[in-house]
Amino acid sequence: MRTLSEIAREIHSECHGKSWYPYAEAYVVPMMSLNDIRENYYEDSGESIVRYALANLTYWRGETARRVKAELNSMLRVVSQV
Repeated sequence: MRTLSEIAREIHSECHGKSWYPYAEAYVVPMMSLNDIRENYYEDSGESIVRYALANLTYWRGETARRVKAELNSMLRVVSQV
């Protein structure tokens, strides 16, 4: 499993410059400093950052988008089971 920072860098490289991306960028950038979804970014949990990022990435489409979103959702499922 990749770290959140690796996933965030991929999202940023794929989506940067698209008109809808600034809304998601507010959550993707903090993800770049996290390795695990259980970590915190200041007062925000990694889990909440990932949830908000996914909510703001709804316009991201394509094979890469499906793969990355599935990876993030898988991380969320693991955390919710603990």
